[in-house]
Amino acid sequence: MYVDESGDSGVSTLQTNHFILTGLVIHETRWHDFIDVLLNMKKTFKSVYGLPMRTEIHASEYLRKPVHDIEKHKRLSILRNVVDEVAKYDFISITNIVVRKQDKSVDYDVFLRAWQVLFQRFENTLRNGNFPGGYRDDYGQVFTDATSGEKLIKLMRKMSVYNPVPNRLEYGGGYRNLPIRRIIEDPHEKDSRNSLPIQVCDVCAYFLQQYYSPNGYIRRKRASKYFERLDPVLNKRASVAHPMGIVEI
Repeated sequence: MYVDESGDSGVSTLQTNHFILTGLVIHETRWHDFIDVLLNMKKTFKSVYGLPMRTEIHASEYLRKPVHDIEKHKRLSILRNVVDEVAKYDFISITNIVVRKQDKSVDYDVFLRAWQVLFQRFENTLRNGNFPGGYRDDYGQVFTDATSGEKLIKLMRKMSVYNPVPNRLEYGGGYRNLPIRRIIEDPHEKDSRNSLPIQVCDVCAYFLQQYYSPNGYIRRKRASKYFERLDPVLNKRASVAHPMGIVEI
């Protein structure tokens, strides 16, 4: 699972109303296929828009400042094309966590709570074989953009030993300890410049942020619903409470 975030995790000084994690899952047997898809996509961007192959795809940066003299509306088209290309492939799955920060107390750890929920959803989906292909006996690893690596390592190690999960009310409530077992190794940090899957996560997370709180340019370009174009590859089992499977906290 490759993961990137959108928004800030602060509560006392809000810059964004939501903190978002987007996790893209690809089975190792399809990894080369997916990388080939992304490389061919970059080749198309080079021929159509003049975007150099080595240029990182970074959604917020693309819409905030010039990129290789490409007009802004064309940069938005590049980002939309990323979403449309990713949505074509049924061998990937995208899980999304959204923390609504407005009602959280000042001591609420937005960052750790979001990651805790994402790790748990990854574990659950692996255990139940609900990712594309139904690989019931598989294990997973997590690759993140360079972000608070030590905090994530401590969280994962803690959850692998003590991970209280609430019982359903019909089973009497309370908690069970269900340690993480299907996620192996510590989360690995990768520089997004060198990881096309993390760049894809960046774009998906950005449009999920705009789905909740679109900025002026996104509203003018009627791009606030671009996230919905990912519908074919969204992990809707992550949350039955949301039609697109978004886990809202």
